[in-house]
Amino acid sequence: MVNLYKILDQLNSEEIPPGLKLPESFSEFLSEMKNNQYDAKSFAIRLKATMENMDREVKRSRLAEQLHKHFAATAIPKGLYCLSLRLTDEYSSNAHARKQLPPPEFLPLLSDNSYYHFIVATDNILAASVVVTSAVRSSLKPEKVVFHVITDKKTYPGMHSWFALNPVSPAIVEVKGVHQFDWLTRENVPVLEAIENHQGVRNHYHGKHMVASNASENPRFFASKLQARSPKYISLLNHLRIYLPELFPNLNKVVFLDDDVVIQHDLSPLWEIDLSGKVNGAVETCKGEDRWVMSKRFKTYFNFSHPLVANNLDPHECAWAYGMNIFDLNAWRKTNIRDTYHYWVKENLKSNLTLWKLGTLPPALIAFRGNVHPIDPSWHMLGLGYQEKTDLDSVSKAAVIHYNGQCKPWLEIGYKHLQPFWTKHVNYSNDFVRNCHILEPQ
Repeated sequence: MVNLYKILDQLNSEEIPPGLKLPESFSEFLSEMKNNQYDAKSFAIRLKATMENMDREVKRSRLAEQLHKHFAATAIPKGLYCLSLRLTDEYSSNAHARKQLPPPEFLPLLSDNSYYHFIVATDNILAASVVVTSAVRSSLKPEKVVFHVITDKKTYPGMHSWFALNPVSPAIVEVKGVHQFDWLTRENVPVLEAIENHQGVRNHYHGKHMVASNASENPRFFASKLQARSPKYISLLNHLRIYLPELFPNLNKVVFLDDDVVIQHDLSPLWEIDLSGKVNGAVETCKGEDRWVMSKRFKTYFNFSHPLVANNLDPHECAWAYGMNIFDLNAWRKTNIRDTYHYWVKENLKSNLTLWKLGTLPPALIAFRGNVHPIDPSWHMLGLGYQEKTDLDSVSKAAVIHYNGQCKPWLEIGYKHLQPFWTKHVNYSNDFVRNCHILEPQ
């Protein structure tokens, strides 16, 4: 046995002979060993070769799994597509689906700063309904809650229909399409045109995704790279948060929510947090027990081999999370955050996406530098869309849980033990939901 250990140790740095035919299973390996009665060195060589081959196969399988998850995550499930179509049809045929939101007597409240104003921008009707419903259910003063739901022109009729036919009284809901904001013109949003017309961006989304990987790559990091290829990153809806001060000129403070969150506790205390003159109240993502979810620093997002990045940023600076942010719009209006954001997005495009992969967080990390006030991590728990081992007890205690990552709770690839926190806010008996065969996961 001692000799075998020595041989294995020596083999550790040796190359396996090329063309060596290897068994395809352990039983085949065992049978071959018995039949050929190999000496210790031959046995060790074949053992090493077999183990290395199996390791490559496992990694290839895991990379393929991540690729399939990526395609599943970027596709629209039939049920959600059906829901949007049926509600759009309802908008054209049913006057109740077209009724004004909110009713005329409540319009002044849309700019009343004594209310709690939430903003969510999405083209996913079911997800929007969960965000709004969970927030209203969790609020201690739902009559003081105002939701501003923003969607694209295509989804606007269906989104309006949903909230017109399914009111969340006593809260107030406004639904607006991006086409209804006079400020959102090409002149004011130069980033979008630059992204849409950039050849590198088109290649980024329509190129061969598997080329970006190799068999030795960590599947988790490959998953992160694929996540950066999500088509949402070239959507105006995803960049909309950088324009909040202009879109809501009469509001002082707002909470911006992503569409893949669930609110579990009253969020009104967020408005009472002293941001110390800062613009953005956010949870930092470089400290925490989950080393995969809460280990994000600037080096996680940026390419520090690029001189523009290396000369301007600190790789060890702590990152923070989008998805649940309290924004002081008055303080924001005194800054150049938007222009800084535009500048860095354009520089990344000029550099053929080599400063960072696409996404709204990296340029925001730069634009908001010096303007972020850390808030307690219990306000915003991340990672439910990519960390399967998320602690359930911690999930139940968090004020907002965030399914960031590929495994959204409305997808088949969603983690079954984490889905109930989301599905309990879906009305599966709703006629539109039922007729589109959107079923509660078992």
